[in-house]
Amino acid sequence: MSHTHRLLALKELMARQEISVMLVVHSANRFYLSGFELHDGQCNESSGCLLIFASGPDWLLTDARFTEEARRHWPAENVHVYGAPRMEKIASFAQSLGIRDLWVETHAMCAEMYLELGKSLNLHPAPRLVEELRTVKDGEELATIKASCALNHAVYDVLRPQLAAGLTERDVAWMLEKAFRDGGAEGLSFAPIVGFGPNGALPHATPGDARLEPETPVLIDMGGRLNGYCSDQTRTWWIGDRPTDDFRRTLELVQEAQARAIARVAPGVSTDELHATAKDFFARHGVAEHFTHSLGHGIGLETHEAPGVGPIRPTILKVGMVITVEPGLYYPEWGGVRWEHMVVVTEDGHEVL
Repeated sequence: MSHTHRLLALKELMARQEISVMLVVHSANRFYLSGFELHDGQCNESSGCLLIFASGPDWLLTDARFTEEARRHWPAENVHVYGAPRMEKIASFAQSLGIRDLWVETHAMCAEMYLELGKSLNLHPAPRLVEELRTVKDGEELATIKASCALNHAVYDVLRPQLAAGLTERDVAWMLEKAFRDGGAEGLSFAPIVGFGPNGALPHATPGDARLEPETPVLIDMGGRLNGYCSDQTRTWWIGDRPTDDFRRTLELVQEAQARAIARVAPGVSTDELHATAKDFFARHGVAEHFTHSLGHGIGLETHEAPGVGPIRPTILKVGMVITVEPGLYYPEWGGVRWEHMVVVTEDGHEVL
């Protein structure tokens, strides 16, 4: 789907909800609608924003650093370069266009930005309309996501034979990042998670100086960004040839819970049902208290995006949605096991990437 079609789809949603003009500040939403700048540096910085009207011409607003880049993605006559102070200049430009009421992405704004704009405009929280559009991937997006996931598989294939006693978690994190870069990724989807032994019980373990010992469980969660789109996969392996009974049983339970949840992925199924499938399976085996997070999440331009795959804010699956399914069980005394696949919702069910 072209950016023009995405803009038209957003305008239709805005018109239905009587939203006359919306300021798009979330970087992934800005990129999705325009192709301009996927990332902002941090929450108090911005490469720019979009001013989208339900009817009428739209604007890309940015500062002088990005003037030429903006014009590569947006009609030059509708690129507005603001100066400092940024919020005051944006508000002044909006007023010059006759805007008094403005719907804003409050979930993507810092308090200072909201308060500054609110000094001269009537602000209204906008529903997450662009995120709603982003949940269903078009054919081009799906092809890119599949390529990104295939690269993730390839990195695991390169990485596993290199895991040997003496390596630190940081060593492994660097090895996988280099493999992603060598494979064509422009970066990582997120800071990689590498946990040896008991550190694997930390679902978001930060790679440290722990060294890989013989006969040790290793949990690795990694992803790369290829042509803008993320991959995300977790694997847990026993490094050695004498896995403990606790590890064997935990891995079997996790993989069976995942298989049961994936089997239910289809259009019309609610995401909370998928989570409950895994949770109930664990409960029947007396280990549910060791499953400490939701089953998964949507993935695309961001590693974590709608729809969530958990008990909160359930979503009905649609064809073209891409989610992760990643049950895990965690035991502080020896480590944890998580196993993750990316799954596309198809007309006849699902496809595991």
